[in-house]
Amino acid sequence: MTPPQKPAAESRPRTTGPRLRHTVAPLPLLVPALLGLTFLLLPLVALLIRAPWTSMPQLLTTPEVWEALRLSLICATAATVVSMVIGVPLAWLLARVEFPGRGLVRALVTLPLVLPPVVGGVALLMALGRNGVVGQWLDAWFGITLPFTTTGVVLAEAFVAMPFLVISVEGTLRAADPRYEEAAMTLGASRFTAFRRVTLPLIAPGIAAGAVLAWARALGEFGATITFAGNFPGRTQTMPLAVYLALQSDPEAAIALSLVLLAVSIAVLAGLRDRWMTTS
Repeated sequence: MTPPQKPAAESRPRTTGPRLRHTVAPLPLLVPALLGLTFLLLPLVALLIRAPWTSMPQLLTTPEVWEALRLSLICATAATVVSMVIGVPLAWLLARVEFPGRGLVRALVTLPLVLPPVVGGVALLMALGRNGVVGQWLDAWFGITLPFTTTGVVLAEAFVAMPFLVISVEGTLRAADPRYEEAAMTLGASRFTAFRRVTLPLIAPGIAAGAVLAWARALGEFGATITFAGNFPGRTQTMPLAVYLALQSDPEAAIALSLVLLAVSIAVLAGLRDRWMTTS
């Protein structure tokens, strides 16, 4: 006796929805797409073509370059640490707490992403300069002067880089199931303990991705740094500032320094490819 056959509707494979796959692109879309790709890649290719490959070792081993690179790495790392210490709690606040004006606060947090960096530097001067809203009291009460110092570089880089971390961590928090935190609190854990022991491990990949983006953004910061911290070799001259200075007197050195920053950017993208550069 043969077993009963399943209805035809049940034997068909289930699909989650239509998926469009084009093997041939229409010409009205292909031409501007190729133009856009060329526009983005041509400057980078030109940089590689014009690079002084034969003299690259000499250009990259000068004391000035190494000092700028060392300062850039230290300041970018310090700015990333500052962003994590105050940015992760801020992301948690935006993702988990309902309060009036949350949308406005989120918009203000992301404002440095679209604000011209030079404007950000001017704003930092008005706030933390010797005659600034807060800076005048720091100078009068504690003798602390932030502009045109290495600390000023760290603050300028953190100002422009922290939104990248906040956005990444907030998105990860919104995707994480809050019931794990609720279960921990029902077992007697405080809200901070639940955050430290449950939430942080869950969102660790998002924090790592946001930290890498913030670090890369801090490493390449120019406008706010030169406005708020100046361009003093050994103290505030980071790699982007060294590129700007070298371009006026030694274009080959500027190209060599630019290639170093380009290599760092490619390394960051390679490290994040599993998160944002794969398709399902």
